[in-house]
Amino acid sequence: MLRRGSPSRGFPLKLLFALVLFVVPVAVLAENIYKYQDENGIWHFTDRKPEEKQKFETVYMEKEPEPRISMRTEGPDTNPVYVLFNDFWGPVEVELQMTEAVNVLTEPSLPARFVIPGQSERSLLGVGALDPKRGFRFRLQMESVPGAPVTEPVADLVLHPPWRASESFPISQGFGGTRTHLGPDSEFAIDVVMPVGTDVLAARDGVVMDVEEDFNRGGANLEEFADKANHVRILHADGTMAVYAHLDLASVTVRRGGRVRAGQKIASSGNTGFSTGPHLHFVVQQNIGMKLQSLPFRFHLPGGETGIPSEQQLVSGTLPGN
Repeated sequence: MLRRGSPSRGFPLKLLFALVLFVVPVAVLAENIYKYQDENGIWHFTDRKPEEKQKFETVYMEKEPEPRISMRTEGPDTNPVYVLFNDFWGPVEVELQMTEAVNVLTEPSLPARFVIPGQSERSLLGVGALDPKRGFRFRLQMESVPGAPVTEPVADLVLHPPWRASESFPISQGFGGTRTHLGPDSEFAIDVVMPVGTDVLAARDGVVMDVEEDFNRGGANLEEFADKANHVRILHADGTMAVYAHLDLASVTVRRGGRVRAGQKIASSGNTGFSTGPHLHFVVQQNIGMKLQSLPFRFHLPGGETGIPSEQQLVSGTLPGN
């Protein structure tokens, strides 16, 4: 049995699994359907994206979130070995513990934490009977947090606003926001009001750790839309991660595992997931010992100054982009 915990906002933050004896990951997918008209006026529907020169419409494009962390077992049921695959393009910290154990022996002993590099598979745990003459049962719980763990967060971050220098946008929710930014992972997040389709730029150089761009809906129903926000997560050289969320459908212009430069366009803003209106959710996070913590930052401002983005402030871009 596998149970996936629901993230508190519209992009994955922390994964929680409960497993009994073995795990079989399941992903429910939906095909992308496109509609276009040929030179004879005949309409066609296809699951292959037409060429760029062909004018087309996306009729339906949505799928359930795919788990980036998956667990499988090797060996017999009497001595299973748990193998984990990290599908992020960056490290993940994993914690395993037993919530129920009858006549069980594990190697290593639990609870235990592991750091799994991106795009890698690793054997984490062997399980057997403490008394081989008796049967055994157990319940294994796994939690995972993106990013390598640190004890002290990076301080004094100064970033460029992730939009073009020719544009200015108001901050609708600043640090310590009390409407939707209620946990440590979003304490220092900001919401920026911007029209759907606005170019979103990378605030820093980094590697694209994860991408989600297949959702086409948004709304104020937390239960329905909590995990339906399109987003890009970028890993920086100092271990911090920037998340750009509520992006428009199929608008991401970078690929998972690709390197990006500050000022490079990464997507278009949107209104997907748990959202009451078009905006960009922007946050910088770090894994502080199995807890995803948001970090305070300042923006470069025109004229060479820097400042903390505050609610109702109109912030001008400082990156021209490409």
